[in-house]
Amino acid sequence: MVARPYHIIIFGASGFTGQFVVEEVARTSAEGPRGAVRWALAGRSRAKLDKVLEQASEALGRPQLKSEVDIIVADVGEPDSLAAMCKQGVIVLNCVGPYRFYGEAVVKACVENGAHCIDICGEPQFLEGMQLNYHSQAADKGVYIVGSCGFDSIPADLGVLYTRDQFKGTLTAVESFLTASTGPEGGCIHDGTWQSAIYGFADSGKLRSLRKKFDHKPLPVVGAKIKRRCAYDEIQQYSVPFMGADPSVVKRTQRFLAEEHNKTPVQYGAYAGIGGITSVIKLLFAGMMFWFLVKFSFGRNLLIKFPEFFSFGFFSKEGPTRKQLEGSSFRFAFFGEGYTEGQDPSQGKPNAKIRTLVQGPEPGYVATPIAMVQAAITMLNEPNSLPKKGGVYTPGAAFANTTIIDRLNNHGIQFSVLEVS
Repeated sequence: MVARPYHIIIFGASGFTGQFVVEEVARTSAEGPRGAVRWALAGRSRAKLDKVLEQASEALGRPQLKSEVDIIVADVGEPDSLAAMCKQGVIVLNCVGPYRFYGEAVVKACVENGAHCIDICGEPQFLEGMQLNYHSQAADKGVYIVGSCGFDSIPADLGVLYTRDQFKGTLTAVESFLTASTGPEGGCIHDGTWQSAIYGFADSGKLRSLRKKFDHKPLPVVGAKIKRRCAYDEIQQYSVPFMGADPSVVKRTQRFLAEEHNKTPVQYGAYAGIGGITSVIKLLFAGMMFWFLVKFSFGRNLLIKFPEFFSFGFFSKEGPTRKQLEGSSFRFAFFGEGYTEGQDPSQGKPNAKIRTLVQGPEPGYVATPIAMVQAAITMLNEPNSLPKKGGVYTPGAAFANTTIIDRLNNHGIQFSVLEVS
């Protein structure tokens, strides 16, 4: 690993999210081993990668970037090019999605050629499929494959661990409530995320059959069992169960900590705030249309072709502008309950509560690059704090014993305790 020319290779750097990951690596390159990260960009088109470097140079006021950062041409459809790329880097930051179509080739190349891999996937079927198919091989090679290291699911997964660590006793359940804010310019999400959601919901049956292959025993339920609900009081707006990867990622982390470190598993419920009654009506209408269309190929084609129409402008092919990013932010409120020190979790109801908060800048293209890059910086600087063996891990499983939360705090993703009772 030490002899490799690059600490970090950003694969898919010319994509919408990749551009922002490039800028974040440039900002934080002095935080790497011995005060410097050696890095390169990778993708199919050298011309597009040259343009990414040019845009990053202008955005950061660093014209030297164009001559300091190398470019590697690699394509998911050409295994030899992926192998050549992976042999040159310690960590590959994979920004090429939807991952269900393009992700496995990168994971395979990383495992076979000894490179760690970090992605920002929010697709449970891909994430769990990689764990099923590559965990043993990665462990044998000493390679760490860590998925969902962006807004899905660093704030949620590490937020639960942070809440547990701040709780004086045995934490048994956490519910999180996500709210997002935009400025006067409004906001939206690039349609790459929309496409991932379309294919994920269309294939939900395959996810259920995939999970049966693990043959997991149910995690023990400690304390009062939490139930899915629609809530209003906690965040003063209507909320619905969060449909992303967070619940599955958190559950995988809790299983790892329970089985490998004998930790009490924390039950988890995830919710997203949707605003007032007008937003509820819009969501119901869009949701019914989405669920109907996603079942048929012609419907999926319509959803993909017209993301703005079917999402009320929430997703777009152009993605947000820089002004929209500057005015946007997120808040994750965590409500936890458990048993104080000396209390038996098997007896009676939980007798203590805690409330924590994870908040930060615009989630998709500001917070996500920060989280992804800090995951890589943590991996480079704290290899002895990672799990003893390589493998396919969640962020919480990989980074539970590292200083990643401190690093995120220093970069604008803030973890804090609001109330203990």
